[in-house]
Amino acid sequence: MRGAECRCSARLSSVLIIGCGSIGERHLRCFQRTARCAVAACDSNAALLGSMREKYAVPVFASLDAALAGSRFDAAVICTPAPLHLPMAVKLLSAGMHVFIEKPLSIDDALVPAVRAAIASSGRFVAVAYVYHVMPWLAGARGLLSGGGLGKALHASITAGQHFPTFRPAYRDIYYARREQGGGAVQDALTHLLNAVEWLIGPGTRVFCDAAHQALEGVTVEDTVNVTARHGSVLVSYAMNQFQSPNETTILIHCERGSLKIEGHQQRWGVLRTGDKDWSWQKTPPLERDDLFIAQANAFLDGMEGRATPICTFEQAVQTLKFNQAALRSADTGLPVTIE
Repeated sequence: MRGAECRCSARLSSVLIIGCGSIGERHLRCFQRTARCAVAACDSNAALLGSMREKYAVPVFASLDAALAGSRFDAAVICTPAPLHLPMAVKLLSAGMHVFIEKPLSIDDALVPAVRAAIASSGRFVAVAYVYHVMPWLAGARGLLSGGGLGKALHASITAGQHFPTFRPAYRDIYYARREQGGGAVQDALTHLLNAVEWLIGPGTRVFCDAAHQALEGVTVEDTVNVTARHGSVLVSYAMNQFQSPNETTILIHCERGSLKIEGHQQRWGVLRTGDKDWSWQKTPPLERDDLFIAQANAFLDGMEGRATPICTFEQAVQTLKFNQAALRSADTGLPVTIE
């Protein structure tokens, strides 16, 4: 993947990064490293803008209106708090730009029809930054499942967690601390797993969620989640927390003719067919976190150019938003929720 960073074309696309917090800076850095686009930064925080200009030598804008008035961009990456994602998407599509939206897509689906209409009228490419779609270990497992090699999926269990204060020390001071800004474990972390499993075995259709604040200091949002779900006929359980010591993710899917396991922390996937004694593993050469985001940036640029890409589509992200909403509603009411 590192060797494929550059896919240079005759003309560099221009990409505006909107929001320069930690994920915005990562997108800026990784889009720049594709060598396929010229990047600019937009943020209302003058200190962040100054840092982006100094570290990456990019043009900067103090507001979206200033950016759109001062330059013409082919695409934008929306890295603002979740409530701003869809209103910004409508505005950017109306300006004729391709749009890449950070996850989660939103905190509600009120503007989904407006974005659908804007996509249809503009003809622009829109995708959502669920980075699991470019993980080789997930793609390999999906290929086996979709090819029918193990038969029909019947049951799945997903366990994950990390020590959030280590990986996101500023969590108290950012969107994470408030559900209405897209925070809490469901919208911030579990949503990646939900989207990945929907990509592997199909959309979630029923959710029963128990969630609580167990450990993280300085916030009251949930940091621990247990979910019992159905994805059509497949029974699925999710368990995750954001304070455990190991940084590990395991997805285990049991099918008619064997089982499949994805270990994100080992960057590998494996299969144990019925009757076999041991797992057969497919290991990926070691990748750094930026390698995945460079691959994701390339995938978005490919989509802009009309090429096939595994990147998460707008409609896939809408489905995951429905799951997010259902999980939070279930956690609040103590009742299972059916997803339409």
